Amino acid sequence: MGTVGTGFSMSLDGFIARKNDEMGPLFDWMSKGQQDYAVTTGYGDIDMKLADSSVEMFENAIATTGALLCGRRLFDITGGWGGRHPLNVPVIVLTHNPPQEWVGKEGSPFTFVTEGFETALAKAREIAGDKTIAIASTTVAQQCLNLGLMDEIHIDLVHVLIGEGKRLFDNLNISDTDLQLVAAKNAPGVTHMTFKVLKKQ
Repeated sequence: MGTVGTGFSMSLDGFIARKNDEMGPLFDWMSKGQQDYAVTTGYGDIDMKLADSSVEMFENAIATTGALLCGRRLFDITGGWGGRHPLNVPVIVLTHNPPQEWVGKEGSPFTFVTEGFETALAKAREIAGDKTIAIASTTVAQQCLNLGLMDEIHIDLVHVLIGEGKRLFDNLNISDTDLQLVAAKNAPGVTHMTFKVLKKQ
């Protein structure tokens, strides 16, 4: 069974987006490196200039991720990535109201689950097999943390303060949870950090 992880670009003061969902400078590090790199969505390529350590991070995510689990709001904000997520993996969308234009659409990578988080996670596990399940929405990540089901947290800590916005670690109903830093690599404008969530026995 694969691990369950989440990953976000985050400012030093803890924000993963502005209040209006704009990213501001949180993805600026994707243009500060020396290597040309691109990922493909249904809307076309996203061209970046990455440091070696950032390329390694992307390549590892592409190689190890078997499914992505997100909420309906992120799906709507991204327009369903035009029908192809940058990681090019199946996407499970947790929603009360599946978008009918995508339900049953031939070639669609999306599976819509209305029965709640744990059912959606079980479906993601079924699809991902031994690969990682990437939790891509803040609210879904918070549910996963509250249920004690998160195995790994990846933070791209952006060297910036943005003052206000939306936080990843709001709305948590958890006791003290120890994390083990398992990887940390610097790149221009960002530090890539991966933490293992240490489960209580």
